[in-house]
Amino acid sequence: MCPAVVERFVESAAAAGGAGLGAAWRAAPYPVIAVGADGVVRSVSDVAAELCPAIRPGARLREAAPAWLAEAHDRFTGGGLRENGPGTGRQQARRREGAAGGGAAGRIGERIVTAHPSAHPGGTVLWWLVDDTGRRAADEALREEREHTESMAEAATMLLASLNPERCVEVTARLAAEHFADAALVLVPGPGRLLPVVACEHGGRPVRHPALADPAGMPGLTEALRGAPLPPPRWVAPQDTPAWAVPPGFGPVGSTVVKTLPGPLEKPAGALVLLLRPGRERFTEREELFLRLFSSRAGAAISAARLYADQAAITETLMRELLPPVLHRTGGVEFAGGYRASSDSEQVGGDFYDVHPLPDGAGGEGFLVALGDVCGKGLEAAVLAGKIRITLEALLPLAGDHQEVLSLLNGALLNSPQHTRFATLVLTTAVRRGGGLELRMTSAGHPAPLIVRAGGRVEEAATSGTLVGALPEVETVTARTTLAPGETCVLFTDGITEARGGPLGREMFGDERLRQTLSECAELPPEAVVERVLMLAAEWAGPGPSDDMAVVAIAPPGGGPHGGGPHAGRAGAGGHRLERGTS
Repeated sequence: MCPAVVERFVESAAAAGGAGLGAAWRAAPYPVIAVGADGVVRSVSDVAAELCPAIRPGARLREAAPAWLAEAHDRFTGGGLRENGPGTGRQQARRREGAAGGGAAGRIGERIVTAHPSAHPGGTVLWWLVDDTGRRAADEALREEREHTESMAEAATMLLASLNPERCVEVTARLAAEHFADAALVLVPGPGRLLPVVACEHGGRPVRHPALADPAGMPGLTEALRGAPLPPPRWVAPQDTPAWAVPPGFGPVGSTVVKTLPGPLEKPAGALVLLLRPGRERFTEREELFLRLFSSRAGAAISAARLYADQAAITETLMRELLPPVLHRTGGVEFAGGYRASSDSEQVGGDFYDVHPLPDGAGGEGFLVALGDVCGKGLEAAVLAGKIRITLEALLPLAGDHQEVLSLLNGALLNSPQHTRFATLVLTTAVRRGGGLELRMTSAGHPAPLIVRAGGRVEEAATSGTLVGALPEVETVTARTTLAPGETCVLFTDGITEARGGPLGREMFGDERLRQTLSECAELPPEAVVERVLMLAAEWAGPGPSDDMAVVAIAPPGGGPHGGGPHAGRAGAGGHRLERGTS
C-alpha cells in the first residue's frame, strides 16, 4: 500500500477519535495490526487475525509474530517516533519519512508479506500487511527468465564463435554441464560401432575420448542419434546408465537425461547426455524449456560447423586440381614453373600451365608444355582454365599438330553453353635430341616465348596467332628452335610485362625490363630463372592487387656455362624456323 494513502487513512481515523479508529482499521481491506511502543499488541483487524492467528491483543509481538516483523517494529519505534499527540508539522513529516522507509518483508506461513508502518498518536504503530506472494513470484520468474535469456545469448555467442566442429562439441558439453547437470556428454554420429565422446563435469574442462560410447548400451541413445521422436527429454534410470557414460570419480548417478541435438532437415547433429547426482532427479518446466532451446541452438551450431568443414575440404580438393602443378626434372628435361595470384585473398586465377608427356605417335619422345591466360580473374576464370587444361589433356594424342589441337580447343570453347570468355595460349613441344632440346612453339594470341642463349642474348620466338574461343577459326605461326646446354626457353603471361608499379605506380614492367632480367639469368638453372622473374615483377607491382602471373622455364639437362653446344646455330634465320597453320 502506498504510504501516503496509509497516512491519509490514519489521519482521518484519528480525527474521529479512538473508537472511530478501531472501527476504521477493522474495516480496512488490508490486514492491520496495532502495536504499542512497548511491543505489546493493542488490537488486530479481522483480516489480520485470519492471516496470522497467533497474533492476538495483549500478546507481545516478538513472541507471537515472525521475527522479521518484530525486528522491524523495534527499528521503527527506536527511530524517535514515540511522540504523543499529533505533533508539529516537522514531527508529522518525520513520521511520513518513517512510514516510507521503515517497511519490511518476510514470510507468514506460505505467503510473502510486506509490512508498512504508520505512526499513530500515543506511540502506537499500525502495521499494514500487504500480501506480496504473487508479485514476488512474478519477480522471481522474471529474474529466472532474464538469467535464462542471458545464458542463451552467451551460449549462442560461444557456439557461433567457431566454425570448428570439434570446438563446437566441446563448448556444447561445457555449457550443458554448467547450466543443466553435474556432468554432460556430447556424442556425434559416426561410421563405427563405438562413437567419440566429449565429456565435461560441472566446473571442469571438456575431455575427448576418440572411441568410447556404444549407443546400444543406453536406452534412447540410438533413437536420439537417428533423430527419432523422443519425449523431451528422455529420462534413464541410474541402473540403466552404462559405465562408459560416467566420468571417473563422479560417484553415484541420480538420473540420466538423453536429448537429441537437432540439425537441419530433421537430421540430428548428435545427442546430449546429462548426468545428475542423487537429490536432483527432475527438471522444472522452465529448465526443460531452456534445455530444449539450448539443444536446438547447439545442434544448429554443430551442423553449421560440420557443413563448413565439409565445404572447406571440398574446396581445398578442388583448389588443388585448379592450381598449376609443381614442375621438376622429368625425362631428361629441366622444367620449372611459378604462379602468383592477382591478390593475396585469391588462391587461383585465370593463368595456368601444364606439362604432359607426349604419347606414342604424337611427335616422338618428349613433352607438351601449355601455358595460357583466361580473360578475367578469380574463381570463374580459374574454372575455365581448368576446363581448358582438361581438354588439352584429352587432345594429347594429337599433340604433334599444334594447329589441330588449338582448332579443336577453339571449337570446344565456342560450343560451350557457358561460353563468355576467351583465352590466349602458347603450346611448346620439347623433344630431347642428344644433349640439347628441340622446341616447337605455337602462340594463339599469347606473348611469344623468350629464348635465353648461353651468352645472355635474349631472342623472341617468331610465333603468333589469334585468340582461342573468340573467333570461328584460329590462325597460327609455329616456330622451331633448339636449346643447347646452358640455354633456357621462358614462357610467361602478360601479368609479368603489364604489371604496373614503379616510382609513380603507373608504369608497366614492360618487355625491355623482362629481357634485361632474363639476360642477367643466363646459364642459371630454370628454378632460379622463374624465381627471379616472379620476384622482380611482384616487387615492381607492389603489395596491391595486380594481374595473375605465371612463368615456365624449359632447359636441357646439365645446364651450365657452356657458351654454346652441339646444336648452336642449327636453327634457321634468327634462330627459328617457321610453320604457318589455319583452320
